Amino acid sequence: MYYFRSSEQVANANMSEHDFQLIFLGHSGFQVQSGAARLVIDPFVQGNPLAAHLDLNDIDCDHIFISHGHQDHLADAEELVNRTDAKIVSNFEIVSWYGEKGIKGHPLSFGGTYSSDFGRVKYVPAWHSSMLPDGKNGGNPGGFVFMLDGIQFYFAGDTCVYSDMKLIPQLCGSMDFAILPIGGNFTMDAQEAILAAQFVGVSKVVGCHYDTFDMIKIDHAKTMRLFADAGITLILPEIGKVIDI
Repeated sequence: MYYFRSSEQVANANMSEHDFQLIFLGHSGFQVQSGAARLVIDPFVQGNPLAAHLDLNDIDCDHIFISHGHQDHLADAEELVNRTDAKIVSNFEIVSWYGEKGIKGHPLSFGGTYSSDFGRVKYVPAWHSSMLPDGKNGGNPGGFVFMLDGIQFYFAGDTCVYSDMKLIPQLCGSMDFAILPIGGNFTMDAQEAILAAQFVGVSKVVGCHYDTFDMIKIDHAKTMRLFADAGITLILPEIGKVIDI
């Protein structure tokens, strides 16, 4: 069952150690709270006009996971780190780039797993490109499988569908849901995302990377129908709202 609550309600809620909360920050950005986990994924808030009602100062985290080097996935990471002292987790090139700025991080490559008190996160491939905002090499783009306090989900990052996604549940076990890009043009569209969901074995998908720019705007009703016809529940979250799963 899914329902939405405001960020203010979430801040005032008494979370038990097993509560799981996923907050949509817009575009491909998410905040995750689960037990000991206070995580942010691909923060792009202040440069996103659709997220103008959000205040970056309200976002707290201990770790920031970055899928690749494009501006629309890491634009707010440095400011978040400066305020929260969060650790960057990404590929070697991105972590090294932040390291030159004096920002701590943990580098991963495909097959690698980051473990902490909140659980484990595995870095998996994505088919895309990756260049850092200053033109430096952003390394290989990727996605993450989060294994947190009994909840497991796949964040695909920016990617097309690819057949090796079938290996992800074999390596990591079954997923509760997947966060998949659905806007097309730069990533998967809805049809490819349906196939990706089938490859990783999920019946619940949270859509991301849509509507932010003209080239990735979608027809919401048509997209919902496509997923429903495939027997998959699609959630198109509201920015600044929480999906409780």
